[in-house]
Amino acid sequence: MNTLRFLLLFWVLLPLANAKAQSGQDRRAILAILDRQVSDWNAGNVDAFMNGYWKSDSLTFVGKVGVTYGYQATLNSYKKRYPDRPSMGTLKFDIVKVTFPAKNVAYVIGRWHLTRPQVGDAGGSYTLLWQKINGRWVIVSDHSS
Repeated sequence: MNTLRFLLLFWVLLPLANAKAQSGQDRRAILAILDRQVSDWNAGNVDAFMNGYWKSDSLTFVGKVGVTYGYQATLNSYKKRYPDRPSMGTLKFDIVKVTFPAKNVAYVIGRWHLTRPQVGDAGGSYTLLWQKINGRWVIVSDHSS
């Protein structure tokens, strides 16, 4: 009877151990991508900033002007809203929460802030849905306000 209980407990706890191990390494990978995005933005490189996003027509970006579909449309929207360094300012992300609701899926909640002395500061909150595709974490849906 004790052996049966042990095996049952083992099979119940094994997925939890794997999820925890996955989320630690993957959490660091996602935070590194976000750090790189901040650096790329602050260098004035919107194209490099977009490397954190899924290069797909299925990417969604929800913002103040509505829903944008697709990688290229999202890139074009960023370039239109932030056409020069003064409008881009200096970006800062504050991460509120990172969770892994399923295998190869992550959910990030945070705040963003642009320091822009010439045109006025801006900021808000965001939720990012991430997916691990071909071994690489990418943002598949961004809701920023």
